Amino acid sequence: MSVLCLLADPDEPALSHALVEAVQREVHGEINWLAQGIACEIVRPQATKAEAMAREMVASLPVDVALVPLANRRKRLLVADMDSTMIDQECIDELADALGIKPQVAEITERAMRGELDFEQALDTRVKLLKGLERKVVEEVRRERITLAPGGRALVQTMKAFGAYTSLVSGGFTLFADYFAKRIGFDEAVANVLLFDDMDRLTGTVEKPIVDKDTKRNRLLALVAELDITQAQTLAVGDGANDLDMLEVAGLGIALHAKPAVAERAEVRIDHADLTALLYLQGYGDDEIVR
Repeated sequence: MSVLCLLADPDEPALSHALVEAVQREVHGEINWLAQGIACEIVRPQATKAEAMAREMVASLPVDVALVPLANRRKRLLVADMDSTMIDQECIDELADALGIKPQVAEITERAMRGELDFEQALDTRVKLLKGLERKVVEEVRRERITLAPGGRALVQTMKAFGAYTSLVSGGFTLFADYFAKRIGFDEAVANVLLFDDMDRLTGTVEKPIVDKDTKRNRLLALVAELDITQAQTLAVGDGANDLDMLEVAGLGIALHAKPAVAERAEVRIDHADLTALLYLQGYGDDEIVR
């Protein structure tokens, strides 16, 4: 038993009744609106290729399509990436911008997130370039250049209100992850530790072992055991190659505005909607979302 979800960006509510009814005529099933113009589900579609059929029908519109199981739909655990997922930026690129070397660092970041470079080597290379940056500048970047991704706080607060545990696991840095985890409302944060010298300047190194794809996957599995839940009751979201292992072991793995290689392998891809889409995928209605 499954449910077909049609999702749009709340800032561009492109989901019309006419479109949903047209899809339903092809795939059959029961229409249930979760948020007018933004999220609708078709419960128990009968067509064998319902997702592909729906994708073809909405191809020219900013609408996401996902087919998810009805069983274990509301998750008990959320594990999320931070950079370009729960926040809009890549923190290391913004730190590099403070030194005037953003293009050089951003290119390495992009290649690492596409899976073209070894993550640890790419991290070491980029952090080395940040040597000498003062802590106060790092904190200024955090305060002035980083913005929360739309829908993120609603996602975390709603899942927590319904009994879920939430974990932010980042290949970025604790100076950002701890701060934004608290602002968003995560129960915990795991990230890499930047090292400073006696003058409170970056040494150009990061504490080992680093948080990498194995850390992300292993933290999800460890939390499954700690919370005494099943993998089917877990949700993971990310955008880069270092998130893939985590996405693939989760009960529902979601690639959010992700790199092509990640989007292709993830169970669900969200290209248009914001993080509230992860609530609609779990069957939450607009009146249940904690804003």
